[in-house]
Amino acid sequence: MHIILDCCGVPADICHDDRRLLEIVVRAAKSNDATVINTSRYRFGHNSPAGCAVFVMLDESHISVHTYAEEGKMAIDVFTCGNTNAEAIADDLKTQLKLTGCTEKKLERFQAG
Repeated sequence: MHIILDCCGVPADICHDDRRLLEIVVRAAKSNDATVINTSRYRFGHNSPAGCAVFVMLDESHISVHTYAEEGKMAIDVFTCGNTNAEAIADDLKTQLKLTGCTEKKLERFQAG
């Protein structure tokens, strides 16, 4: 399952804090039985618009977050396979980050037929 969240109205402090955001994504993954293999984070703003990106590689696939601080936007991808529940991880992220202005798309990958 691949969950895509486009969130608006995200506070600037969250959009700038790559360290905190990575901690939250890792916690959401682990609390929903995903296996974290590697992580990466980067804070933008030196030569590009302010924001950050975090990436969590999972045994089951990945979670990525990209923020646009000046616009209060956050793009989240949660892609899992096997028995790992992408929807539960996405819901956990929305709760921990107190995200309310999100649109959500669900894509089932590799369906038969």
